[in-house]
Amino acid sequence: MAATETIQIPLGFKAPDFSLPDTISNRMIGIKDVQGEKGTVVMFICNHCPYVKHVLKELIDIGKKYTHLGIGFVAINSNDVENYPDDSPEKMKELAQQAGFSFPYLYDETQVVAKKYYAACTPDINVFDASLTCIYRGQIDASRPKNDIPVTGADLRHVLDCLLQGKTIPTVQIPSIGCNIKWKKTNAAD
Repeated sequence: MAATETIQIPLGFKAPDFSLPDTISNRMIGIKDVQGEKGTVVMFICNHCPYVKHVLKELIDIGKKYTHLGIGFVAINSNDVENYPDDSPEKMKELAQQAGFSFPYLYDETQVVAKKYYAACTPDINVFDASLTCIYRGQIDASRPKNDIPVTGADLRHVLDCLLQGKTIPTVQIPSIGCNIKWKKTNAAD
C-alpha cells in the first residue's frame, strides 16, 4: 500500500460534470443530481483501501448530518476493478447497503472523472460551495490507520460548518492521504 497525498491544485475551479452509474440505484448520476443547495462534497473512495475503511463510518455520519443542512454528497470509485475485484460495482453496492450510505456510490470505469478532479488517493475529498466552486481539497482529520489519533472528521466538519455559517474557509488545508488510485494500464509502456 503506497501512501499518496491529495494533489494540491489551486482552489476556485468549477466542479467538472460527469455522468456515472450509481451502484446503489442503477441510475446515471451527474454533479447537478447531487449538488446541495449550500454546497457539495465529492469523495473518491473505494472498498478495499485501509485508509477508507478507517474513516468510512465517519464519512457516512458526516454525510447523514450535513445532507439535512443543504450539503450534497457523492462517493466515486475509480479503481481498476480487473486487478482489484473487491472494488467491483457489485461489491460497491454490497458495501453501500451494509454500511448505510445516504449518498450515491458511483463507478468511474473509464477513470476519466478521477482525472478531471485530479484525484490521486482514497479518500480524496473535494468540497464545493453553492455555485460548485472548489473551496477545499484536504483531509477528513489527522487520524490514519495505526497513528492512534481518533477519527473525528474535524477538518471536514470545520470546513462544512464555515461554509454553512458564511465564515472564511481555512486557507491552510492539509492534504488527505491514502492508497493511490489504482490506474488501469493503458499500454505496455505503463
